[in-house]
Amino acid sequence: MADPRTGTTSVLVVIPTYNERDNLAAITTRIRAALPDAHVLVVDDASPDGTGALADQIASRDPLVHVLHRAGKDGLGAAYLAGFGWALERDYAVVVQMDADGSHPPESLPAMLDRLADAEMVLGSRYVRGGSVVNWPKHREVLSRGGNLYSRLALGLPQRDITAGYRVFRREVLAGLALGDVSSQGYCFQIDMAWRVARAGFRIAEHPIVFTERERGASKMSGSIVREALWRVTLWGAGRIGWGSRRTQNALST
Repeated sequence: MADPRTGTTSVLVVIPTYNERDNLAAITTRIRAALPDAHVLVVDDASPDGTGALADQIASRDPLVHVLHRAGKDGLGAAYLAGFGWALERDYAVVVQMDADGSHPPESLPAMLDRLADAEMVLGSRYVRGGSVVNWPKHREVLSRGGNLYSRLALGLPQRDITAGYRVFRREVLAGLALGDVSSQGYCFQIDMAWRVARAGFRIAEHPIVFTERERGASKMSGSIVREALWRVTLWGAGRIGWGSRRTQNALST
């Protein structure tokens, strides 16, 4: 049965996992309840806690759940790119990226898919009207808001939550980007992808979500991830300003 929001039966939710055994069953159950016709792809980086084996068990009981096993831990960005490639090789028209820890509410998916009527990518946003963060320490929220503000100003993007990891893409967005050139990871991967989508001329919408800090397992955020993001965004921003200046000089000289 076709989904009236997308005109297709092909929605794939990509969930990267590393040591998420305690969260995986709950998140897949919630996704299947929110979007009964959607497919789920678990991309597991050889989790030592047995997440991959549990994913296989879930997939054996549910034909709409699939598992992509990778050789080892290679970063969030690489896991998502593997999932995107898997989706593009098959007949999926809409691809969703979502964390396994329950911080991204699957119950928001139907409304996020609705926004594809006037956008090619939808961000599940914490920082637009109606969005919020629950159970985060204050320093984490300050870091997140500050990182968003800095990135938005450096890259000239209007979206309020470009570090959001909860996203919905139309197939043509992922097919139209040079995904093989993406090497950034974690926090920076989200900024990188948003900037690439914007520069390619695709429309980006934001839908408010309630982001809830994980209850089980450990966060993958680290100081090195934040430093990578700040360094790369600074370089991208400097390149953007330099390119704009050269374009202005060329216009004045003609």
